[in-house]
Amino acid sequence: MPAAERPAAERTAAERTVVDVEGRRVSLSHLERVLYPRTGTTKAAVLHYYTQVAPFLLPHLAGRPASFLRCPTGVDGERFWAKNVPAGAPDWVRVLDVEVRTATLRQVVVQDLPTLVWAGNLACLEIHTPQWREAPDLHDRLIIDLDPGEGTSMTDTCAAALAVREVLAEDGIAAWPKTSGSKGVHLVAPLRPSPAEAVSRYAKRLAGRLRERYPGLVIDRMNRDARHGLIFLDWSQNTGMKTTVAPYSLRALAEPTVSTPVGWEELADCRDPEGLRFTPEQVVARVAERGDLMAPLLDPSGREELPGVPG
Repeated sequence: MPAAERPAAERTAAERTVVDVEGRRVSLSHLERVLYPRTGTTKAAVLHYYTQVAPFLLPHLAGRPASFLRCPTGVDGERFWAKNVPAGAPDWVRVLDVEVRTATLRQVVVQDLPTLVWAGNLACLEIHTPQWREAPDLHDRLIIDLDPGEGTSMTDTCAAALAVREVLAEDGIAAWPKTSGSKGVHLVAPLRPSPAEAVSRYAKRLAGRLRERYPGLVIDRMNRDARHGLIFLDWSQNTGMKTTVAPYSLRALAEPTVSTPVGWEELADCRDPEGLRFTPEQVVARVAERGDLMAPLLDPSGREELPGVPG
């Protein structure tokens, strides 16, 4: 009998599985549901991917409140942001209260594999985090978000990333690159905890310096009409309430792609606009061979003082 024709109680029992994940009971449902119709990628495949990359993903999520992009029926259906902890969350899911202008958000911290699997079962395809842990007014990361304007490609974005690296190096800051999983590139630099406003001011000044030095390559203006043929350096991503897709997170695009850590040599050698687009299967193979290319972000000894802006 087709699932839609079975009694509700029978259907629920048949389509739900309880599994043990590191000693936690996690209920899984609709594992056969296709979340990416173009490639036939099911929820089971999404959960399998996140389980495989968990040792590399989880350290980047530790202590940071997660914002989820949920697509319960797949990327072609309804989608919505989940910032507050979803209803029915197990009591072992860690929650962090985050004060915003008019309310308090109760956000999930994805601290372990059971929480990651639980979130994946809710079709939380994308996981985004802020540039801070625990306290929004102290940032421990600087994010440089390079967004290609119309008429540009990944090769142009890579050229802009190399230019940013050069200017950051002048300030004694080392950054690690990853693809956005879409069209852009993110550069992430570890900082000693710094006031959020100071980090945002530094990012804005950095964007201005790059625009002056490379006027035919980058732009720091928010106006989309001005971005044609240029790479937009989005300095505003460093404000306390902004989030960025996490390394190794899937993207909810027509086909499953991943925000993937890459080497600087890969950016320098980029000649193919599609050359830095990675599938989940490719990412699993990459981490098996190369490990986490963004692991230096996790080393406290590598954090730099924020230069040029008083705290």
